Amino acid sequence: MSMTLQWYQWMALAALGICLTACIVHFIRLLRMGKPADYSRQAGKTPGAIHYAFTGAMSPAKKESAFLHLPTYTAGLFYHMGTFVSLILFFFIISGLVPDGWLAIAIMTFLCISVCSGIAILVKRIVKKELQSLSNPDDFISNILVTLFQIITIAVILFPLSLPASLLPRLHASPPPIVLPAYYLIFTLLMLYLPVGKLRHSVYFFAARYHLGYFFGWRGVWPPGNIKN
Repeated sequence: MSMTLQWYQWMALAALGICLTACIVHFIRLLRMGKPADYSRQAGKTPGAIHYAFTGAMSPAKKESAFLHLPTYTAGLFYHMGTFVSLILFFFIISGLVPDGWLAIAIMTFLCISVCSGIAILVKRIVKKELQSLSNPDDFISNILVTLFQIITIAVILFPLSLPASLLPRLHASPPPIVLPAYYLIFTLLMLYLPVGKLRHSVYFFAARYHLGYFFGWRGVWPPGNIKN
């Protein structure tokens, strides 16, 4: 296997480096801000509440926005998991270790579910008036970039797929010349957009949950009484 990288692969790696650097900067800024200032009288302990914020409080049963919209919540779970899988696959693909056989079939099936979930979420945002008033271009750009990245990941895995010809004879084909450059271009755009758009919540999510747990723990609201600090 040749490890000679093409220009579009170097471009993708450079974008990944920029993205990671920007995310580290965001994270350092969060650390420098320290704990949230709360001048009320402390009524509870915060460690157990912070733990609960990342565990029990994440349950759909504990989130009104989730249990009232379970189909959307489920689609969101698949969509996020598909994004993580696609990002992990990037490191295998750029190393030339493209999944093959039934593993590839399983991955592509899961990513197809993820793509459909992302498209459904996008359509809901477009057609629901309540969401229209809360949406901005960033919401659409983020969804489209992530969905395109998952679609092109499927394409990269699909064309070199090797299975018995009696099962899937048409999959024994060379990938069109545009597939790999398109894959790395979309990855590059995604990495460059991640630190400046709403996708940077991949960093701020942890700080938000920490602050939420700290807030309710300080006031003695979290964790619930049957959970010890």
